[in-house]
Amino acid sequence: MKVLSVLRVGFLALATLIGAVTMASAADGSIRIRIVKAGFVVGGSGGDGVLTFQGRQYPLAVGGVSYGFTFGASETWFHGKVRNIRKASDVAGVYAQGGAGAALGKGAQVVVLTNQNGAVLELSGEQKGLIVSLDLSGLALSLK
Repeated sequence: MKVLSVLRVGFLALATLIGAVTMASAADGSIRIRIVKAGFVVGGSGGDGVLTFQGRQYPLAVGGVSYGFTFGASETWFHGKVRNIRKASDVAGVYAQGGAGAALGKGAQVVVLTNQNGAVLELSGEQKGLIVSLDLSGLALSLK
């Protein structure tokens, strides 16, 4: 019985250590992306960007689709942080968002998004154009 208790404690200590090492290996990077969005009911978006991670720059492709009430067109330049990534490819994936907004001329945007890899984007930027939206949208990032 005592052997089982010692094994259980040892196993829990090992699991804790592995978890701590895994958490410690996650890093942050910075990101700049440009998104062009247009639509009438169904909207589409595309763009490009750059991820800076561990001293290297990685070009990004941006795509997406939205459904709901969308009317108009806009261009948004985002910049910010990417958190909780271990390698550059962790930023690739789909980031879902629901929201409402409007821009006439210039407008500010702030957003926090998470993908299936656990990458967290903390972005702020400026939107230009004429667009009104109340929609569900998905933003897809991929490395070029």
